[in-house]
Parts: sequence; C-alpha cells; structure tokens
Amino acid sequence: MRPGLLPGVIRQPPPALLALIARLRPWWPLVSFASGVGSFLLVERKERLAGLLAGLLLLSWLWLLVEPQLARWRGYPLSARLACWLTQAVHQETLFFVLPFLGHTTDWSSPQALFTVTVGLAGLATIIDPFYEHQLRARRGRYLCFHAFAAGLATLACAPIVFHLDTASSYTLALLIAPLTALPGLLRQRSSTRPLRRPLITVLLVLLAWIAQPWVPPVTLWLDRALLSATLDGREPGTPLDTVTPAQLQRGLYAWSSLHAPLGLKEPIWHVWRHRGQVIDRIALTLEGTSRGRYRTWSRKSAFPSDALGPWSVTLETRGGQRIGRLDFSVVAGR
Repeated sequence: MRPGLLPGVIRQPPPALLALIARLRPWWPLVSFASGVGSFLLVERKERLAGLLAGLLLLSWLWLLVEPQLARWRGYPLSARLACWLTQAVHQETLFFVLPFLGHTTDWSSPQALFTVTVGLAGLATIIDPFYEHQLRARRGRYLCFHAFAAGLATLACAPIVFHLDTASSYTLALLIAPLTALPGLLRQRSSTRPLRRPLITVLLVLLAWIAQPWVPPVTLWLDRALLSATLDGREPGTPLDTVTPAQLQRGLYAWSSLHAPLGLKEPIWHVWRHRGQVIDRIALTLEGTSRGRYRTWSRKSAFPSDALGPWSVTLETRGGQRIGRLDFSVVAGR
C-alpha cells in the first residue's frame, strides 16, 4: 500500500504551490467579479454557458464540504493555510458572482436595497485580509454565520439557472442549505455547558430569514419594462398612462410588463394593485423562461372602488412576496 494512503499519514502541499497561490490571491476578487458580470450577461442573453458557470460555483461549495472528509479518508489533507485561502476564495467568488444580479434586480426604493448593500459590504470584507482574518475567521460564531450566508446566496443564484426552481422554492432551498454548511463547525464548537445554545440561535436565524423573504431581491428574475395602458393590441400595449380619469377606469386598465427569466424557469407571479398603499386586488399570472429570455405578461382590471382618486401602484411579486418591480399612476378628477 502506498504511504500516502495509510491512515494518519499527512502529505502537505508543496511550498511552491503555496507561494504561487499567495501571488495570485490579490487578483482573485477581480476574477470573481468579472465572472459574476460575465454570468449576468450570459443569463440576460440566454446563453447556456451561464448554467455551466453557475454549476462551477456549486461545485466549489461541494468541494468545501467534501474535502475534509476526503482528507481524513485518503490521508491528503490540505494545509490549514491553503484551506483558509481557498475558503476565502470561494466566499469571494460567491459574493461577486451574485452582486451584478442583485444590482440589476433590486428595487432600490424598497428594503431590498438594504439586503444588496449588505451583500456588497460582505464582498468587501472578503478582500480586506486583516478584517477577514481577525473579525470573521478568528470569531467562530460570526464566521459560521458568514459562511452560511454565502452558501445561501450561492443557492439563490444557481438554483433557478441550474435546476429551474422558481424563486420561492430557491429561497426555501437556500434556508435549508445555509445551516447545513455551518453544521460541521457547529458540532465542533458545541458547548458542554450550553449544548442547545447554538442550535437555538441557528433556528432563530432561519426563522428571521424566512420572515425577511420580501426584503430579498429575486436574484435571477427582473423587470425590463412596465407600463399602464388603456388598450392592448395583441401583446403590445397602447399609449403609456401616468394619470387616468374615473371615466377611463370604467373602461378598464392594463398593467403590462416585460420580464426576464432564466431558460426553463416556470414562475408564478402576482400583479398586486394598491390604492394609497392598501391592497385592492391580487391577480395571479404565470411566466415561463424562453430561449429569447423575455416574457410579456399583463393583467386587466375593470372593477375599481367608488373613491378611486389618488395614487395607485401595481407591484409584481413572487409567490414568496419578493418584489420584482413596480409601476405607479394616479387617478385624477376628470375635467
């Protein structure tokens, strides 16, 4: 039997490899961000190569989970230094992969902006080595939360592209995967005096993430254009309207939207009509990602309350309440 296969025998990476990785590390954030921008452009144009890039991101996370077990089994563990570098690289790759998508899909007038800014700050933290090492990695509980957060983001971005899951299903899957990626670390850090403390905190964080779902942008689903019209010719809307009169309301209005969805994605969405912030109507629709990457959908409303004057909005929302976009109009008294 080869010595490298004997249990307990450790082969460290060669110093030349460590030196090469040390020289390349400063460039990795730029490569990760370029990969994210490239993937976004490919998804936008419906190129299948985007699925390959998303799959590679998932494989990098799978490797992080499997490598420690393979190391113990085969006797070839990475050095602690190299393992830390590679984990940091996967964090950078994930955050910079997701950021271009979030920058395009975020409704900046909603709490979604807070989530996207948080992701941007997390990406910045991964490229500032002193902060990453001393404020994250050195503090185990904080680091495990960061690790789980990055894993959840990878799931949100990749599940619709690779597995064609709708946005709500991808979010549920992310809430399952995120704590699982932190589970090995939680087990190693289990306290003998308070054995239930970390599991309870984990459950609490998952529940908070579930409640905050409307604050999270639908990563791979975005609105290209939305308008209000009194007519619809085939699939094309008529003249866009910003203000309407009660007489026009009686003839009915169309809320028309053009959305982008990943190839093969089948997504239920809602047009939610609101008057002065109060929900008046929810109209269910279904879109399906096609090879052209665009999907046109609309809802027609003809029944309005008697006191309809004032500001109105129509928001496009997913099954989980995540906002895709919004259009506003006002009802004014006729002359």
